[in-house]
Parts: sequence; C-alpha cells; structure tokens
Amino acid sequence: MKNDGEPALITLEHGSGGALSSELVEKHIYPRFSNPAYPELTDATRFDISGELCMTTDSYTVDPIRFPGSDIGRLAIFGTCNDLAVAGARPKYLSVGLILEEGFPLADLDAVLDSMRRAAGEAQVSVVTGDTKVVPKGKGGGIYINTAGIGEHVAGSKLAPGAIRPGDSIIVSGPVGAHGIAVMAAREGLSVGSDIQSDCAFLFPACHALMALGAELRFMRDATRGGVAAVVGEAASAAGVGVELTEESFPIDGAVRTVAEILGLYPLEIANEGVFIAVVSEAETERALEILHGTREAAQAALVGTVTSEHPGTVVLETEIGGRRILDLPRGLLLPRIC
Repeated sequence: MKNDGEPALITLEHGSGGALSSELVEKHIYPRFSNPAYPELTDATRFDISGELCMTTDSYTVDPIRFPGSDIGRLAIFGTCNDLAVAGARPKYLSVGLILEEGFPLADLDAVLDSMRRAAGEAQVSVVTGDTKVVPKGKGGGIYINTAGIGEHVAGSKLAPGAIRPGDSIIVSGPVGAHGIAVMAAREGLSVGSDIQSDCAFLFPACHALMALGAELRFMRDATRGGVAAVVGEAASAAGVGVELTEESFPIDGAVRTVAEILGLYPLEIANEGVFIAVVSEAETERALEILHGTREAAQAALVGTVTSEHPGTVVLETEIGGRRILDLPRGLLLPRIC
C-alpha cells in the first residue's frame, strides 16, 4: 500500500465506477491530459475544426510495454498520429481508452501516461476524451491502449492506391526492421539485439513536407505490422498494378540485419513505427528524395522500386544476389504483440 492508503496495484474496484475509479481518473489520468480543448471531465468533448476531416483508430498490445527507444504509451500516440499523417491529415485530437489488468502497478501506469503526455506535446495534439476498464488478473496483458484520432486533411489531393500509376516510384522513408527487432530482443532478453532501438517517431513533419508535390504524390502508408512487404503488396493489389523492388536499395541497419538473420526473420516483413512508404510520380522522384532528406524523420529515404503495368497485383523483388522472386504478403504469426 502507498502511504496515502491508495493501492499500489490496479484492483477490480478501479473499474467499478466508484471511489477508486474516480480517484484513478481524477488523480492519475485526467491531470496528465487536461488541456484547453479538454477543460473538464464530461462524457463527450466539444471542439472546433474546419475543412475536410480524417479519422482513424488503433489498438496497442505490445509486449513488453517498455523497450529500447520507446514504450506502449509513446507508440499509441505516435502510431495513431502517423495513420492520419500518411492519409494527408494534420493530427489534431485523440481519444485514449485504457484496458488495465488487475494487479498492474500504478507506478507503471503513471509512467505510461507520462510518456503519452510527452508524445502528445511533441505531436501538438490534444487528448479530448477517454475511458478506462479493468479486467480480472490473467484476462489481460497488463495494459492495452486504444486510441482514435481526428485530423484536418491538408494534402492537395487524395492519397490512395487508386492514384498509383505505372512508372511511379516507390520510396521508403528510412531503415526498416528496427522496431520489431527491438521489441523482440527486449521480450526474449537477447543480448545480441540489446543495442537496437525502436524507430518509433512522429512522421507528420516528413509527410507534410512531401505534400508539396501535390497530385504527384500518389500514396503514403506507414509500414507497421507486416512491414514493407505488406504495405507494398496491399497497395499493388488495390491499385491493380505490378511493383518491382530492388532488395539492395533498402536501407537496413547492420545490427538489424544480423539479428534478423539469427532469428530467421526478413527485414522487409518486420514491423516499423517510424517508417513509411511513399509512391510519387517518376518526374518528381528526385525532388521527393531531396525533400525527405531535408527532414529529420526521413533523412535516409531511398528509392527502392517502381510501379509497372506488368504482373498486376504482384510484387517482384530483385534480390541482392541478382535473382528475382515474388514478394508475397507475410504469412503466419511472425512477431505477436509487436504494436
């Protein structure tokens, strides 16, 4: 027990709607997210926003909740903001839903909430509503977080697979595979991967800079679960085009490559939390790379492939040894609870 009589661990009573529920919200949660757009605790919050809107939602179950370079709280804020950013929207407002397991330490909850508050400040977004539930011990993973985000669409055109055309260029914003390897190394206590840091980052500045291309920017997507392979494969299928990728063009950190080989994983299939794929017109490829190289988030952006009218719906990879193979969508449960 704490000195003030408050339990040090989450109890079922914290989710009962009674005294401990109120104390949890009023002492631990709301003070960290209170802001001019969220001035008081109500069932719904009014806010002003103009123009065309984008909305997204995501849930986070990462294990462990802290890992080199980030944690579940920072991941939840940036992950949802990034989903808005690659859709061409400036993130503005978030909701936060917490699923807490009985026995989860309140000190750990405070650390997660502090991390979320700092990330929201970095992203200049306001948390405007939320909810908390408690599940019995053994029925949850310590803490799960759901976030929903609303943003103002600021791109000059709609960014979607349907805008992709043969001849367009495929760009990756930075080195791939670090997030998944960082989480897995922390989970399994792997000394060989202990120095690898998650790439978790807020991507709106880089995405917004790229929007200067207007309609020549066709599509963006952050390469989270399933990595680059999933993003490019899904885009090719939705657009009805083929994609040609060059394996050696992908930036991959040497340590990430080594650990991935040891674990039998392929970096192009590993989740990222600070990397996105952009498709731009061939004519604006050099300008796009110049723009990205001028940002902190995408300073290592690289041209990795092209769009073709051949083999529609299929991604063909030119391997580092000069062969060619189909890069399928990832199959099986590669890295569970990775984001």
